[in-house]
Amino acid sequence: MRIENATLADGRAVDVRVEDGTVEAVGDLDPVADEETVDAEGNLLLPGAIDVHVHFREPGFEHKETWETGARSAAAGGVTTVADQPNTDPTTTDGAGFDAKAERAANACIDYGINGGVTADWDPDSLFDRPLFALGEVFLADSTGDMGIEADLFAEAAERAGEAGVPVTVHAEDADLFDESAIEGDLGGVGRDADADAWSAYRTAEAEAVAVERAVRVGGETGAQIHIAHTSTPEGVDAARDGGATCEATPHHLFLSRDDLAELGTYGRMNPPLRSETRREAMFERLADGRIDVVATDHAPHTREEKEQSLLDAPSGVPGVETMVPLLLGAVVAGDLTAERVRDVVAANPAEVFDLPRKGRIEAGADADLALYDLDVAREIRGADLHSNCDWTPFEGHTGVFPEWTMLRGEFVWDGEEFGAVAGENVRD
Repeated sequence: MRIENATLADGRAVDVRVEDGTVEAVGDLDPVADEETVDAEGNLLLPGAIDVHVHFREPGFEHKETWETGARSAAAGGVTTVADQPNTDPTTTDGAGFDAKAERAANACIDYGINGGVTADWDPDSLFDRPLFALGEVFLADSTGDMGIEADLFAEAAERAGEAGVPVTVHAEDADLFDESAIEGDLGGVGRDADADAWSAYRTAEAEAVAVERAVRVGGETGAQIHIAHTSTPEGVDAARDGGATCEATPHHLFLSRDDLAELGTYGRMNPPLRSETRREAMFERLADGRIDVVATDHAPHTREEKEQSLLDAPSGVPGVETMVPLLLGAVVAGDLTAERVRDVVAANPAEVFDLPRKGRIEAGADADLALYDLDVAREIRGADLHSNCDWTPFEGHTGVFPEWTMLRGEFVWDGEEFGAVAGENVRD
């Protein structure tokens, strides 16, 4: 197959030849007899995105999401590889839990990795015997799944991961610095009528920065590779960089702030929570100038019924795997980001941080994981148009550029209207 007349993120106009699922050549390529040709029509060709932080919920919570529905949603958003987090049922904290998830993950139409989790009763011997994508997210404070752990166990887990050469993804919040008084008063009604700003006041910005500092310190002491998940504050980003760790930011912490909570209510409750508009702007500055390494979604689908509860009863998390790249490309159209920066944070950098040498680039020898975008065709994001089991989005009404098509190893997994019969693989096998 030859993809002709494509524009890469750096502005080069090229053809891309794909052979046996791999990029064979990139440049001004002459056609070959009987070769299938795909005309990119001058549009932007990006490597398939790598979302290193999703919660596809299966096994145990299939009413929220399954590997099949989550992977299809990812593919429709230009994502061709995901890493799933351990807070399922069973949790991925031992070999049996890993195997149970791996069996279900075979239903995915995109490539995937499976993270191992850490709890007081985890079994590191059997867990590290499996092909882990990473350890984590390791929760330094409780979130969905109640998997928060103590400092001694975190140090032990980091040491084991360092010995095994497995990265450690950290959910960095220090619960000792939460402001309990923020959630003691009137918290409003349910769903969108809840006072969700109280959640942001409760899980303080200081709690993140302190936890990041502790995580990178433990990484230095144990030799573990530390990656800070869903960094929500500029202070957290700076602490990660100062400590030699990598960090990710989510679309919701880049495009939403506490100013949106009056409309979102519990649909905007997540951990860590939304921050002030001033902090959101500072996060976006760090995204644009390269201080944020990775954008990942923390895709956490919950049903409307689950979100339509009081602030203290509603689960934390929002969906996002299908809207990540479209939102970032919307920022490119608006002149706030470059296409090269988007390519780096969703593809090249995740591949480098998590050692995926065949992913994240459009060059000879790489997997032909590709997505084509027409930057002249931006549209409003609507939950009803998305493909997750979760039929809502916190980005309702925002502008996004969705892929014209998405390929996994040279096969169309999404052609803009239908999903292809493509089988994903574990990237660590």
